[in-house]
Amino acid sequence: MSPSPVPQVSLTTVAMFPKNYFLENLVVRADNSVLVTALNHKELWYVPSSPNGVEVTPRLLFTFPHLAMGIVEAEPDIFYIATSEIYTWVASDLYRLDLNGWTPGKPVHPEAILHFPQPVRGLNGSCVIAPGVILIADCFGSLIWRVGLNTDDGKPKASVWLRHDSMGYYPGQMKPEQPGVNGVQYSPKRGYLYFTNTAKQHFLRIKVEPETYNPVGEPEVVGGGRMFDDFWIDQDAGFAYLTTHRQNTIDRLSLEPSENSEKRISIAGDPFTPELIGPSAGHWARRPGEYGKIAFFTSDGGTASPPEIGPQAAKLMKIELLA
Repeated sequence: MSPSPVPQVSLTTVAMFPKNYFLENLVVRADNSVLVTALNHKELWYVPSSPNGVEVTPRLLFTFPHLAMGIVEAEPDIFYIATSEIYTWVASDLYRLDLNGWTPGKPVHPEAILHFPQPVRGLNGSCVIAPGVILIADCFGSLIWRVGLNTDDGKPKASVWLRHDSMGYYPGQMKPEQPGVNGVQYSPKRGYLYFTNTAKQHFLRIKVEPETYNPVGEPEVVGGGRMFDDFWIDQDAGFAYLTTHRQNTIDRLSLEPSENSEKRISIAGDPFTPELIGPSAGHWARRPGEYGKIAFFTSDGGTASPPEIGPQAAKLMKIELLA
């Protein structure tokens, strides 16, 4: 089987943030407006849609008491944001934000609905795996949490979905500490949960039982060789697009381990481009025909790992696959 051709891409800046903003994660709404978490400032931002491609101005929506991490849309315009003190481990919470009927300019009121129990360490990426069920990576706990939203008593419940050595990190060996399990995404068409391990430079998957949504068997390595952060997947074409953050690239891997080779495929950032510094997470655009072709992604401008030219402004960017 011959490898698929590497796509040509175009990069566009959607919105600029200040320097020293660690844009962590994002979710794209149905109208292609975007919600962005800023980890180090504990903030949630709104970026309006721009159908004509003109750069827009982001708006601060809310400031949390702890670091702002993963965000998902579990129902139309109902979002869940994980917050966590990922380095001190003192607190981790889940917030619910209902934007039904909301218009830009109005205040928002995220509601804290769940305080995570021990052994929580550092919540990171998240995904919806089934109606009312969210999985959240715990990057320093070497595990993935399952959060059930639709419980009998109406109170969300957190339990350990899977703890495994493949999710671990290297305590005390990397400064600053680099996460173990980081990004998580579920592919219902393939029946696997995919996840990254930043410290171990692996992209992995584990089979998911389709009725209980419990893990089955052992995780297996899909690919590796980079300090992958978060990622987004194309279930139809069978690819994952992974941000390497500190290495300033977006890489492409097959969702099938047997189809990946040792040859690294970077679709952007290799060779280095000042336009792409510190990519951290991505998500497909939502308008008809855009899936698999256009995605939004966050960057920190080098806040975590400054390039030789020094830290730049953080950005929300758009990437278009041209071929």
